[in-house]
Amino acid sequence: MTTDDARLRIQSAIEQFGPKAAPMIDLVIGETRSALGNEAANGLIDEFNLELQYNIFPVEFE
Repeated sequence: MTTDDARLRIQSAIEQFGPKAAPMIDLVIGETRSALGNEAANGLIDEFNLELQYNIFPVEFE
């Protein structure tokens, strides 16, 4: 998985399912965290404003 792959999958889920896309997006964010780390996942959360629109929150760094 690359950041571009994740970005495309998130965009596709938003276009196809609109406000009901949260489960699909959450899966992509989980896969992104696993493959690329928290920083990449948090970047996508910020980029797509997922925190406000889908209640998908970034991981806090210690």
